[in-house]
Amino acid sequence: MLIVGELINTSRKAINEVVEKRDAEYIKKIAMEQYEAGADYIDVNCGTQVFDEVETMEWLVETVQSAVQAPLCLDSPNPKAIEAGLALAKFGQPMINSITGETERFNQILPLIQKYKAKIVALCMDDNGMPDTAEERMNVAKVLYEKLTDGGVPEGDIYFDPLVKPISVAGNAGIEVLETVRLISQRYPNVHKICGLSNVSYGLPNRKVLNRLFVVQTMTMGMDGYIFNPLDKTMMGFVRASRALLGQDPFCMGYLTAHRNGLYDE
Repeated sequence: MLIVGELINTSRKAINEVVEKRDAEYIKKIAMEQYEAGADYIDVNCGTQVFDEVETMEWLVETVQSAVQAPLCLDSPNPKAIEAGLALAKFGQPMINSITGETERFNQILPLIQKYKAKIVALCMDDNGMPDTAEERMNVAKVLYEKLTDGGVPEGDIYFDPLVKPISVAGNAGIEVLETVRLISQRYPNVHKICGLSNVSYGLPNRKVLNRLFVVQTMTMGMDGYIFNPLDKTMMGFVRASRALLGQDPFCMGYLTAHRNGLYDE
């Protein structure tokens, strides 16, 4: 199971304000809190800094790495910003978020994966846009899998993202994601699956309830990576408990550690 802490993202108002002020201590605090809460990777996303994103990415990467020795997930629509972060990443294997089946995006990102030996989040979308059904997602996944592996990317470095959409807009959105994860797990057993959960509950009340239940459902289908807020103790508790119930936690050691860390109510 791979957890990417999502909080250092300038689309969040609080983060955008401190980034603009270059408040390094606040960024360090958020990075450390996520790492101590159990995040395996720290996401760094400054995509809203359109006019100085490269420089901001460099500042963020250096700031985060001065606080924690954790690998980074570099998230940007701008390949130059991603490469700026990759060039400075020094702890573990970096991750790029993301590549797609879109011709231009694929051609921009593949060389960066190859050069920096990075893990890659592969979104199941292409030049036709965002697919609606599991079958359409799998058509994209097939092409991405073949092109990435042909390009020398190890299967274990590929993290397919099935694209979570709001169930408030499309009632079958959750089901289609679950089926996609099941099919990817079946057809490509050596790759990984990852997603950001919060889209599933967009526009609805009690979002945390839906997000937490969707973690359990997706894990049952084979999801083994998430981009979310690791400071949500209940969510982290659900992940640890689900791993134990799915036979992924030898002797329930992870579950027992989570219990000792106070992730569950008595």
